[in-house]
Amino acid sequence: MGLPASPVERWLTPVRRFLHVEAASGIVLLACTVLALGLANSPLAGWFASIWKTKVGLDVGGLRLAGDIGHLVINDGLMAIFFFVVGLEIKRELIAGELREVRKALLPVVAALGGMLAPAAVYLALQWGQPGERGWAIPMATDIAFVVGFLALFGSRVPFGLKILLLTLAIVDDIGAVLVIAVVFTGSLAWGWLGVAALGIALTYGLNRAGVRSVGVYVLVGIVIWAAVYKSGVHPTVAGVLLGLLTPASAWVGDKTFLAVFGGLWDRLRGYGAEDELRHADLDQLQFAAREAVSPLHRLEAALHPWVAFGIMPLFALANAGVPLQAAGMGDPVALAVAAGLVVGKPVGIVLFCWLAVRLGLVKLPDGVTWPLLVGGACLAGIGFTMALFINGLAFPAAEFPAREAAGKVGTLIGSAVSAVLGAGIILLAVRRGRSAESA
Repeated sequence: MGLPASPVERWLTPVRRFLHVEAASGIVLLACTVLALGLANSPLAGWFASIWKTKVGLDVGGLRLAGDIGHLVINDGLMAIFFFVVGLEIKRELIAGELREVRKALLPVVAALGGMLAPAAVYLALQWGQPGERGWAIPMATDIAFVVGFLALFGSRVPFGLKILLLTLAIVDDIGAVLVIAVVFTGSLAWGWLGVAALGIALTYGLNRAGVRSVGVYVLVGIVIWAAVYKSGVHPTVAGVLLGLLTPASAWVGDKTFLAVFGGLWDRLRGYGAEDELRHADLDQLQFAAREAVSPLHRLEAALHPWVAFGIMPLFALANAGVPLQAAGMGDPVALAVAAGLVVGKPVGIVLFCWLAVRLGLVKLPDGVTWPLLVGGACLAGIGFTMALFINGLAFPAAEFPAREAAGKVGTLIGSAVSAVLGAGIILLAVRRGRSAESA
């Protein structure tokens, strides 16, 4: 039996697992993006587009949900699970991560603020008073899957502190994106349905406090909350974030209790026969204790994260990244504004805000992170993809603004691609210079 892990190792283990999954999923996400672009610009374009426009609906009593596969099922439905995992990640960071301590959280929070405000400012500078002005939030968020995927190419040559900084920055970005979705892209409210959602949230909290551990119960209540939020006028993905934040972060069975239960059951189990009924009852109790010795937050994040990374996000890319490049000119003002926000606004905002915070003595850069490495990481943060495409669909609904919606997609793809190449190139140069300096 090995030595028990230190608290630091227990906190870093899920982060390392998260980074590993994100790095691999970035490759899958890239493949799905290329596939979607290829099909959307091929003779199969009509067939490919018709898949996502297939009408679906559900009637349950007085509740009717109707739409197409691309919007209702993927963007409103499955992406709510994506945002649920985002909520879990935010809570983990607040409880045991970089956002737990003000001193540690200050640098990524400051960096994220710069990385949200500057891209929006660049976009508005190019689109102020123009029809595309409402798309200012598109270049604000960072796609952590692609960012971690590119950082993984450098292996141990990139300090772990840079990965943690960008991961935390992306999570703060997600908080900002959720607030924008909830505040900016919420139309007229149906207060009755909003009241139903509030009751569902209160019921979820009460079930947590009462110690209800059945996943099926929470799934049922969660579906009701999602449907109520959907009908209320608030974007349903907000329900996913709220449910993620409500997930308990502490285990029902503590370590000492589990060890005591395990020791007593182990002594009894050794005395049972293979068919003894008491043996099965004790095994059930042991299984329950082992499951509840892990917090629901940790258990759900570990279970759902691979499904989100390798299922939901690639499916979202297939449904949303396919845009006919001829129909959406690369010189469209909206496309240029989005690309400029990602390529210029992101790194300038992140580096400028970090420089000011360091200069004022509020923070210091993580160990091993130099300014050239930070510049490269800030450029990689310009890979907006998933959240940028999502907000683009909210800012420019395809049914109302098809040309601008397509232009926003093109700008996101171009800006993200340029940011990836630029960031990877700067990090590569910084790593090589660092090795040359060490050799000298």
